[in-house]
Amino acid sequence: MTTAREVARDVLVRVDDGAYSNLVLPEALRRTDLPARDRAFATDLVYGTLRAQRRLDALVAPHSRQALDALEPTVRALLRLGAYQLLHDVAAHAAVGETVAAAPPRARGYVNAVLRSVAGSGPPWPEPTSVGESLSYPDWIVARLTADLGAEDALRALEVENEPPLVTLRPNPRRTDADALAAELGASGAQVTRGGLVPDAVAVRGAGDPAALPAVREGRATPQDEASQAVATLVQARAGDVVLDVAAAPGGKSTGLAEGVDTGVVVAVDAHAGRLDRARDAARRLGLENVRSVLADGRRLPIAAASVDRALVDAPCSGLGVLRRRPEARWRVGEPTAELAALQAGLVLGAAAAVRPGGRLVYSVCTLTRTETTGVLDAVLARLPGQLEVQAPPGPPWRPWGQGALLLPQTAGTDGMFVAVLQRR
Repeated sequence: MTTAREVARDVLVRVDDGAYSNLVLPEALRRTDLPARDRAFATDLVYGTLRAQRRLDALVAPHSRQALDALEPTVRALLRLGAYQLLHDVAAHAAVGETVAAAPPRARGYVNAVLRSVAGSGPPWPEPTSVGESLSYPDWIVARLTADLGAEDALRALEVENEPPLVTLRPNPRRTDADALAAELGASGAQVTRGGLVPDAVAVRGAGDPAALPAVREGRATPQDEASQAVATLVQARAGDVVLDVAAAPGGKSTGLAEGVDTGVVVAVDAHAGRLDRARDAARRLGLENVRSVLADGRRLPIAAASVDRALVDAPCSGLGVLRRRPEARWRVGEPTAELAALQAGLVLGAAAAVRPGGRLVYSVCTLTRTETTGVLDAVLARLPGQLEVQAPPGPPWRPWGQGALLLPQTAGTDGMFVAVLQRR
């Protein structure tokens, strides 16, 4: 029988090769018959190891004869797994012995020797040499957020982004409501709370794979963080509106908008065919026939000027506000560049041209850097002088941020998000 550590090992190897943990871990768990407790353990091992990777590597490296980068991926994954367990108070005999058992026979001697040596070095464990090593982030992320947010807010944001996130569901109002969804989840034994930022949001802990929940499978709910749900409500789409969603895939905000416009239509535009297919699948699952998917570059929209009532641009970004959900992203993303900011501004300018006079345009990014937030907004307003009027930003727990608003992860227990609301003159 496959063990939790073997599942975690295989997922970490795939992530090391470029896969996304939030996709491959649920897929791997569905192929096993592990009981719920072991599934939870495997999930903690994967996400915890990815979040703590820099700290773990610093702990393991002095005990390995070979540089970690030179090891075969399976061995590297197992050493990190073992070190993670040791750091999190798993008994040394289990952390070492069970991890060694998950190693290929040819590598067991080496994995055993390294992990036994690590186990003998603590606790207490060697002190980290920097904030980046202690919290396990690249130094540039620590430096950038400290410069943009201030040391206190940056440190707290990084700490919160190391915590496992709640699963938050958005009820599909065409098929259920928040009360019924909360009651259904509670009856299954999960811990349920209502949203603090979006009243109809339903947060759940202990429910397992969100995609396997009956409410999700049957199109009565969609997993979506409260911050993203809040952004969609700021579009203020109404029945009968034509709503444009630029960079729409994988469809979370498009479907949320479509659930609310009733007789209206949502035009979901994205430049990536594979991701746009996921948006189409999401609309079908929810029974939404008013989503129109368009494969196009949002900077050059195949849409008539001044033809839509509302527009949302949730732009591609560095994603520094969603590292709780994408723990490996911290090791892959680079510093935001002028090219990225230009893309973000170009998407907003393309959408602005499509919005009718008096129409509403919302710009959002799930990141926290000034370059991608206030910097982009200022660039757009400079390119369209007198054409866009900045609307009042949302109130607390959002905080004013330039002419928009910022939601830090520690403020409401959500993803980090920036939003700016504009109206076409």
